[in-house]
This record gives sequence, C-alpha cells and structure tokens, in this order.
Amino acid sequence: MQEEDAPGDPTRRGRGRPDGSAAAAAVEHEADGQDATRRAADRSDRRGIQSIEVGGLLLQALVRNGGPMMLKDLAREAGMPPAKAHPYLVSFGKLGLIEQDPLTGRYGLGPFSLQMGLTALHALDPVKAAMPEVARLADDIQLNVAIAVWGNMGPTVVHIEECNKQIHVNMRPGTVMMPLMLSATGRCFAAFLPGRVVRPLLQDALAREAAASGQAPTEDTEAALAEVRRHRLARALGFPIPGINAFSAPVFNDSGKLTLALTAMGPAGTFDTGWNGNTARRVKACAEAIARRLGNTEGMG
Repeated sequence: MQEEDAPGDPTRRGRGRPDGSAAAAAVEHEADGQDATRRAADRSDRRGIQSIEVGGLLLQALVRNGGPMMLKDLAREAGMPPAKAHPYLVSFGKLGLIEQDPLTGRYGLGPFSLQMGLTALHALDPVKAAMPEVARLADDIQLNVAIAVWGNMGPTVVHIEECNKQIHVNMRPGTVMMPLMLSATGRCFAAFLPGRVVRPLLQDALAREAAASGQAPTEDTEAALAEVRRHRLARALGFPIPGINAFSAPVFNDSGKLTLALTAMGPAGTFDTGWNGNTARRVKACAEAIARRLGNTEGMG
C-alpha cells in the first residue's frame, strides 16, 4: 500500500513550493541586491573623481610645456582660471608632484613626479610597448612589420606582425640582419647606433666585399648612412630579398638612445617607395608613437 504524505512533513508537498522556498527567495533577493550594489559601485568607479581629473590637466600642461611655467600661463594652458588652479598646485606641492621656484615663482614638476616616471620606465618592456602599435600599423598599411633589437650578433628580428594579405618574406624571429648595409633594418642600426659599435662591423664587411669581388665597393657607405639620418628612415629596394622593398624607422628611448627598429616590408609592385609617401610617413609616425610610450618627447621631424 502506498504510503501517504505526512501532513506535517515539509519535504512532501507534491509539486508545490517547499516551505524552505521563502528563505531561498529571500537569499536570492539579497544576492540580487548585492549585485545591483556592485554594479552601481562599478559605474561609480568608472566615473572617477572629477577633482583629480581637473587637477591632472595642470600636470599634463607642465609635461607638454617641458619646463617651469608661471601660474597664469599654466592655468591658461589647462583651461582654468588661476584662482582655481592655485589650490591644486598647493596640494600637488605637498605631495612632491610639483614644486615652485622661490625666485621666479614658476611651477615645475617635482621630485615625486620624477620618481614615478623613472619607476614606470624601468618597468617598461620596449618590445611589449611596441607590439600594439606595430599591429595597428600592419593592418593600416597592409604590409608585414618586423621589430628588431640589437643583439650579440647584430640587428635581430624578435617579432613579425603579418598583415591580412599573403606576403611571402623569408624572415622569422631570430633572423640576424647582417651585414649591416644589406638591409633596411641593418642600415637603420648602422646610422643611429654609436660609431664605436658599428664602425668595426662596417669596415669588416667592406673588407670582405672587396676581397670577394676584387674591387672597391660601389656604394659610398657614409653617404648612404647620411641619407638615412636625413630622412630618419632607412630604405631597401629589392634587397636582401629580391622583389621585396622595405622601410625601417628607429625608435629612441627616454634618453635618446636607439632601442629598436621597426621595418615594414612588402612586394615591390605595390610598395610606395617615396620618402614622403604614405608608407614612409606611417612607419615614421608609428616609430614616434612607440618612442613617446618609452618616454621620448623629441619629434622625429
């Protein structure tokens, strides 16, 4: 005989809601409330603190100017009245973010700003900083773009960003671009590294070329490097890979030293080889953007 449900048994209510459902509903309601609170807090976090953002305009103005400024000039550059700017400067001064010259009254970046900048730069990986910019460049100009650094054996490719088109270039990470004058990447390093580093390599390459051919080199190395420095860009037309052209631009760090080179490569038939063409301008602009991320404020010209 089938057992009947006990009237007082809360676990046997057929298809109805068990007695404990009220408590469960309360828990769900509380969880929903907590989620709503978290979402509101997230929105509040995204809004930020307006006064900090307003004060940050003064710090940005000092960075753009590159030197100490009078209060009226600094306030104007930040888009606020001097009376509004002054309290921010007082607070920034207490934090060491800015300092005021007691003789001229001009405001400049303080010691804590310097410490923050140096800490950020020391923690920055140049190649990692370059990769997002290089990816955008490859998509924009539809060419493959390589990042190279100076290694023990010379200019060494450490990353290649491929565009959407199929471009067959016999180059991969780890490729060493030697001799220096036989590629746009090598010429870029030869032009902008200190002479004491590259001169022995150039002289050795010239001696080998002369020994192999039995005659003096046909290209004037110094003139070729002077051209690279003048354009702030190295160009290779059909070498070292036949049918492939390239532009290579230097990237300098915060102290003005060559950190890496980025090289755009593509088929000669569709490659814009003009020094002032779209490809050259975009490659230089990308190199400059990376340099700014590394703390270099000098334009490439």
